[in-house]
Amino acid sequence: MRKINYLVIHCSATKANQSYTVAQMEKDHKARGFNSAGYNYYIRRNGEIIPLRPIEVVPAQVAGHNADAVGICYEGGMSASGGPEDNRTPQQKTSLVKLLKELKSKFPNAKIVGHRDFSPDLNHDGKITPNEWIKWCPSFDAKNEYKNL
Repeated sequence: MRKINYLVIHCSATKANQSYTVAQMEKDHKARGFNSAGYNYYIRRNGEIIPLRPIEVVPAQVAGHNADAVGICYEGGMSASGGPEDNRTPQQKTSLVKLLKELKSKFPNAKIVGHRDFSPDLNHDGKITPNEWIKWCPSFDAKNEYKNL
């Protein structure tokens, strides 16, 4: 089993009124050169948790941290107009907590973070602020929201 240091939350960067199926994700990720969808888990708007890559298989989701991370993506993350928006459904929020608790029981020392938390600290002040984010993904502060899990 690989050593897991991070549970990384992503959004699919799809609009609130747009469906994004696993088949679409597979097609999009293969077009980017991946073997399959890059995440270990995908959470649909209805709360369904879909396993993608097994935990033993390294995900393709955060440059420099694929080998020591589990990638979790939820469907959504953009407003109808295309900007970042925390539009997780109540079902997604419940499923995300359930999945994170299960993963924390397997990997108790893993930190829960968002993709954007791996952005570079450009001003070297020890904090990664919105002006430094490479991506807005996910569209909420995962590190803070799940700090007590």
